[in-house]
Amino acid sequence: MAYVAGDTITAGEYNAFVTNSSSPFGYNHFAGVGATVYGLGQTEIGAVSGTETTVTAANWNSLITGLVNMADHQQLSITARTAVTAGDTIAIKSAVATDLAAIAAKVAAGSPDATDLTTSSALQTITSGSEGWDSTAIQDVKATFANGNNMRYFFNGGGVIRLNFDTSASSVSNKDTAFDNLCTALGNLDIASLATTRSGSGETLTTNGLGLGFYDLTTSFQTIIKLTSDNSGYTELSLLVEAKTEGGNGNSGNATSIVVKMTAANGSDSNGAFDSNNLSSIATDINDTPKMITKLITITPNTDGGLATAYGTSATSSSTNSVNN
Repeated sequence: MAYVAGDTITAGEYNAFVTNSSSPFGYNHFAGVGATVYGLGQTEIGAVSGTETTVTAANWNSLITGLVNMADHQQLSITARTAVTAGDTIAIKSAVATDLAAIAAKVAAGSPDATDLTTSSALQTITSGSEGWDSTAIQDVKATFANGNNMRYFFNGGGVIRLNFDTSASSVSNKDTAFDNLCTALGNLDIASLATTRSGSGETLTTNGLGLGFYDLTTSFQTIIKLTSDNSGYTELSLLVEAKTEGGNGNSGNATSIVVKMTAANGSDSNGAFDSNNLSSIATDINDTPKMITKLITITPNTDGGLATAYGTSATSSSTNSVNN
């Protein structure tokens, strides 16, 4: 039966608030195991047996506490409610369905307003073995989770895989500077649940895949972003960042790793600075390229606020660090 605020709650109505796995979603679907974009890995609330069994004060208070905790993690304002005690008549409280829907929507969006997060130091720092490469420098980093659910909980709770790129050169040339400018323009590249953001700006945006997040990734590399140098002498220099999942597609629930690959390319027209000191257009710096650096950082949900359990990576690694001449 349909509920009206102030009516005495039945077990069936209470159970809908707790266990619904389709819209309108119950508490357990977005706070417990859930599926794909729903689920934070928290302890689920038990249902009441039968359709007309008495709902106890403990049952109701578990739901109230759960709503408060999940809203706290989301930085979401919900309806204020007081706990009940044994012997009280438990009436259906106003706006329960509204608050459940609001929290579920935040979780499905990857908890974008969550602030109870911990930023790691660099878990992987990959540096090219040499300067002076001619064609490309390629590096990858991988973040692995204990299982597919833990990976979902991480992203659903506001977790982010952050990439940062840099250069190193023993003697800084114009070309070194051009590559460094590309890295600065990328800034921090943050792969979240539903999209990717860059903190930097500038240079030429050649390919924009920033609309891709974890749940859009597949087991084949997809382009997240490609920047090309806007330096007039080095317009074929570029940085390409691609990402994929392992174990399954991001939206399958089976993915256990995310791999991010960076390719720095030294284009064919970027072999010399054609200025008053180089009137013959001689290629003066064909191999004058810097060491490339890729750093992997995680921003992980923590238990400082509403979450009782938080999930992060179980391991990080790298399998590729090469230069090609």
